[in-house]
Amino acid sequence: MTAKAKPRQTGPSDQARAGLRALRRAARRAREIARMHGTPIYVMKGGKVVALKP
Repeated sequence: MTAKAKPRQTGPSDQARAGLRALRRAARRAREIARMHGTPIYVMKGGKVVALKP
């Protein structure tokens, strides 16, 4: 019997990294727009939805 080698784990794919960058960019823009209009941003903190003033 031969031992089967485990596949090596690599970091996130280029597509996953691009998706995370896009989410961060969208969040930054949402905070900017909320600040312009004086509206709160809703986020999850501790498993609950809370409103934050931008």
